[in-house]
Amino acid sequence: MKVDVLLGLQWGDEGKGKITDVLTPQYDIIARFQGGPNAGHTLEFDGGKHVLHTIPSGIFHSDKINIIGNGVIIDPYILAAELRKLRDKKVTPEHNLRISKRAHLIIPTHRLLDFVYETSKGASKIGSTLKGIGPSYTDKVSRSGLRIGNTLMADFREKYEELKESHFRIIRSYGYVPEELSIDKMLLSEYEKQWFEGLDYIKDIPLIDSELFINESIAQGKRILAEGAQGAMLDIDFGTYPYVTSSNTITAGVCAGLGISPQKVGRVLGVFKAYCTRVGSGPFPSELFDETGDILRVKGNEFGSTTGRARRCGWIDLPALKYSIMLNGVTDLVMMKADVLDELPSVGVVTAYKIKGNRFDFPLFESISEDLEPEVEMLKGWQENITELQNWSDLPVAFKDYIHYLESNFELPVSVISLGPGRKQTIIR
Repeated sequence: MKVDVLLGLQWGDEGKGKITDVLTPQYDIIARFQGGPNAGHTLEFDGGKHVLHTIPSGIFHSDKINIIGNGVIIDPYILAAELRKLRDKKVTPEHNLRISKRAHLIIPTHRLLDFVYETSKGASKIGSTLKGIGPSYTDKVSRSGLRIGNTLMADFREKYEELKESHFRIIRSYGYVPEELSIDKMLLSEYEKQWFEGLDYIKDIPLIDSELFINESIAQGKRILAEGAQGAMLDIDFGTYPYVTSSNTITAGVCAGLGISPQKVGRVLGVFKAYCTRVGSGPFPSELFDETGDILRVKGNEFGSTTGRARRCGWIDLPALKYSIMLNGVTDLVMMKADVLDELPSVGVVTAYKIKGNRFDFPLFESISEDLEPEVEMLKGWQENITELQNWSDLPVAFKDYIHYLESNFELPVSVISLGPGRKQTIIR
């Protein structure tokens, strides 16, 4: 048995949470392998809306084990709030959630550092969610971070204070007084108190050696789905650097983020929107600044589930998607939010880029610093409400033509089509 992977192919916010939830009945274990609480996976079912930040999207299936892998970073304050909301909905995460002992912690001063670093960039801001993600990964790489397994050790508080003081030195060097800075409208001392209360609250979630658990589960024939956060174009190595996240969001990140060998990776399901969005700064060749962009934003409810920020919207970008498919070894494509395009008389597709008059079919290193001119092909829209359709055969001809057009370009099947936010608004071909 191998580990299947589900990840985003664009700049995040593709709808991975919904699809993970829909596919969870086919699996025994759902495991997050990277990222932190900057993720916002939205699920809608039974008349309710649920947003997950750190916990895998299979948590609402009580008979499925959910694992926060070693590649994920955890803020106990945020995780505790997430757990409380689940318990208010009669979910019992203490029974089917596990956390890797090797997962790194976001401590309060990581969030202060995030604010200081981002503010110091001025007009060159990256667009950080200010959740402390980058500084936590920085400490991980510099071998000074704390892992959640350290909370089981007698010297944890001592190590915490040492790390906190090292952060204070950096913050003061930028001209700030750490104690005077606020996090979520709380001064550091108040937030720190709630952070430790959060750490205490999550103690009933078992901490495990997840790499051993997962590999033993593979040997036992368990079906495992690895759930990614963000998207391939935000990958720390292959995304639109420096406007990226701090982890490897591509399939390769599964091996390091869960502790499995490459030979253990099975199907790779690449999730993408029928159009494109991006949050924060960075290149976005297909961005629309007109009324159509506004229609996509409003109808698609393109506002961050974590930050509430309005997303930039544009046409689907084939060069970027082909690049993501190549990097991830995608075997199956999953299209999200096709219904958002319902009312448009024509639908745009970016087919290539031009840089200084030269045409390119893939994003290049120079794509970050050079002005890109997108080549756009307009396809006929279907102008029909597809949100209630249940079968492929019922879909409008123009919509099927759009799917076939994409499949011919990607040389891959679009296996799953989402026609709305609900579980049942999904066609599996």
